[in-house]
Amino acid sequence: MASIRSLHEGRIGQAMAGRDIGLVIYDECHHAPAEGNMKVLEMLGCFEEDWPGTLVGFTATTARGDGVGLEKVFQEIVATRSIGQMIEDGYLVRLRGYRINSGADLRRLSSAGNSDFDAGELGEAIDIQERNALVARSIQELARDRRTLVFCVTVAHARALCRALNGIGVPAGLVHGEMKKEARAQVLKNYRDGKFQALTNVGVLTEGFDDPGVSCVAMARPTKSQSLYAQCVGRGTRLAPGKEDCLVLDFVDLSQVALVTLPSLLGMPRQMNLNGEDALEVAEGMRQFWLEHPTYEMDPGEVTLSEIKARAEQFDPVTREVHGEIRAISAYDWVSLGRAGVALHYFKASGRLGEFLVLKQPEPGTRKLWVVRQDGDDVARFSTMEEAVEAADYELAKLGEVSTESAHPRAQWRSSQVTPEIREALRSLSPPRRADTLGEAMHYIVYDMHAPQRGVIK
Repeated sequence: MASIRSLHEGRIGQAMAGRDIGLVIYDECHHAPAEGNMKVLEMLGCFEEDWPGTLVGFTATTARGDGVGLEKVFQEIVATRSIGQMIEDGYLVRLRGYRINSGADLRRLSSAGNSDFDAGELGEAIDIQERNALVARSIQELARDRRTLVFCVTVAHARALCRALNGIGVPAGLVHGEMKKEARAQVLKNYRDGKFQALTNVGVLTEGFDDPGVSCVAMARPTKSQSLYAQCVGRGTRLAPGKEDCLVLDFVDLSQVALVTLPSLLGMPRQMNLNGEDALEVAEGMRQFWLEHPTYEMDPGEVTLSEIKARAEQFDPVTREVHGEIRAISAYDWVSLGRAGVALHYFKASGRLGEFLVLKQPEPGTRKLWVVRQDGDDVARFSTMEEAVEAADYELAKLGEVSTESAHPRAQWRSSQVTPEIREALRSLSPPRRADTLGEAMHYIVYDMHAPQRGVIK
């Protein structure tokens, strides 16, 4: 057993002298693709075609922050368990969470490569007095007597948060990579002994730190990296006598990119506020909700599960308005399919109902985002919805006066009674619908068929 950094060529030679290594176990193996680490595996013979041994890796996060895949080292994933499954199976404690909006502005920040924010820029954006005071007060009010780990972005940020916590009476310590080994060990001992309630840190407690007594994780550093976020939250999920759960505090800033939060880690919309509720119970509630309301479109702002359910009860696709630009260019009764596009029903000369759809279906390698579909057949693609609607109106005009007249909003058929067959189709929708007119009924049916469908949360 050895740390990979200690495995220089001489030590590997001593370890392999006179023996054939048949099994190599690599912990935290998401680091394996790094050049130096692959060199160690190469010296052990893991990449030789005739090597008779087996390389087995273990990691809590298969996704690397730099986007490099583990297939450079490993051939297949033979077993996997999500954090939710580990909680349900009793290997980790349950998670609760709060979302705290800070107001710090991240919208102009750049990223380091294709992964996370640049640490220096992020530190300047969030290491401000008002935000640090908010973080400290939130820990004081929500964590109470929980032993708390606070994840920061720079050493200066960690120092400032440590001062803010101590300033309001929350005993706090600080550890970071620039500290001497003895000094860091003493701070960690004081934390384990209860002399500190909170511990601010920069990058040194994300891996390899094991203190089962931690029951609150404060994500004072926003991140786009799910792997980094999972590593941080994982520090609070260890089982311990008398420990019932771990509280996660997400400090959310203004951003144009998707920030990882506890809800998004567990497959829920990232703008969810758990309000201290059990995360897996809310996830199950969301799973049931999407089964019952698969076409419901959430607003982008912060929301709780109870608010989503209340809004869904009031949600009626028939009341959705199409874009004003569509009303301006078309005299026909286009109806909204939400983010999916728009639809238009009309009658053909034969007396059968026809349908035009303009759906958002980007074509790879082009800027053509919208497809025009007539009675199930794709007609053409366009860059804008307006162009697509104009093209559909042109095709409709070619069908003759019967079709064009029936496509107007005041066409008589739209206010006619719903047939028994259509009424039965409405009852089979999710959720079941009732309509007073045939026009409303067709809107419900086409919306259910083409509006974005939400999948089951894993």
